[in-house]
Amino acid sequence: MTHLPVATADIAAHFDQPFLAKSPPADLNAVFVALSGFVLDSVAASSPDTVVIVVTARRTSRVKVSVSVDAQGLISGFQIQPVGAPPPATSPLPPEPSTWAGVDHDVRSVAPRVGFLAASVTGSTCRPIESIDSTTPAPLASAFKLYVLDALARAIVSGKVSWDQELTITSKVKSAGSGTLQDEPAGTRVTVQHVASLMISISDNTAADMLIELLGRGAVEEATRASGMADPALDTPFLTTREQFTLDRYDWPKLAERYLALEPAARAGFLVSTVDRVTPSDQSPWTTPRDINSIGWFASPTDMCHVFASLAALARQPGLAPLATILDLPGAFGLSSTQWQSVWYKGGSVPGVLTLNYLATTRSGKNYLVSVLAENPSAPIPSSADVTLNQAIKGALALAAGG
Repeated sequence: MTHLPVATADIAAHFDQPFLAKSPPADLNAVFVALSGFVLDSVAASSPDTVVIVVTARRTSRVKVSVSVDAQGLISGFQIQPVGAPPPATSPLPPEPSTWAGVDHDVRSVAPRVGFLAASVTGSTCRPIESIDSTTPAPLASAFKLYVLDALARAIVSGKVSWDQELTITSKVKSAGSGTLQDEPAGTRVTVQHVASLMISISDNTAADMLIELLGRGAVEEATRASGMADPALDTPFLTTREQFTLDRYDWPKLAERYLALEPAARAGFLVSTVDRVTPSDQSPWTTPRDINSIGWFASPTDMCHVFASLAALARQPGLAPLATILDLPGAFGLSSTQWQSVWYKGGSVPGVLTLNYLATTRSGKNYLVSVLAENPSAPIPSSADVTLNQAIKGALALAAGG
């Protein structure tokens, strides 16, 4: 929005094809020009796949901008309305399941393989309330960023890093996919806290890689162990997003097969010597599942509970209060603010993978974890799965807190 017109390639990288078939890049750029120089007035609504903001454009007109994304994180809806106009028509949400059998049914309906856990969290203890294969590791997609955040918090506690420390964006660390830091000029300086916030709030991939570079791969691997992951070897070596994209998008499947053929101890060296030399411009987008069970980041719903518990404990330490702000998702699900004081969230998606992970805290201070890890090695998970799972998770939180 600050460098108009937006290049066709950049638009194609951020909007899904059905949307672009109706609104080609030239039309979108005309809309962007009308919004240029806008000032954010407020966030009217926010959920994992939709945000509605009110802005003042060109210092005169106030408009409501609605943006929604599909399961792959691409923009599938983009609407602008004058403030005061009726909201766009939407399909009614499916009902929240009111029984655990209903929750299980809805969770199982979205993909052939699912892991699910609803648990109460007290300190470092996760007490299962309802589960489906909750100890089986599954692909995480961007939920791996919880471990990067955990490693960062530990580095801050030890005095190795500070929230206001400045990092420099370099061409070497720029990644693809979700985020905005990759669009900033090389040499731009940003604080650690800003980078961490972007890594969680908009799942900025370059932000994640900047923090992995800062901390070192080994520190993040140590965080998987320290936070209670049952099988940390699955995430060793711990990939950057740029490395994962390269293995999935560059000379596939040959490069990926070379990587997987190596002994685990030799893979880190191959990443540095070969994979890291590939730039994002050399990568080709993909739309179907690729190596989702062998390349990426892996954990179980129980592991997700433990890393959230670890982050909650860290957030209570002196100097780590920003963790709560970074993880909080205000207004999630439309949960009643009289019952719930906060909801922490991190999810992720790539073709064939959808993960949604929440830690919700009641006004009385009780914590409940709900994690869903869904995968389909044969086909992308449909965008409707987001709605189904979010309703199921909302029902699960109500059941867990009511019990």
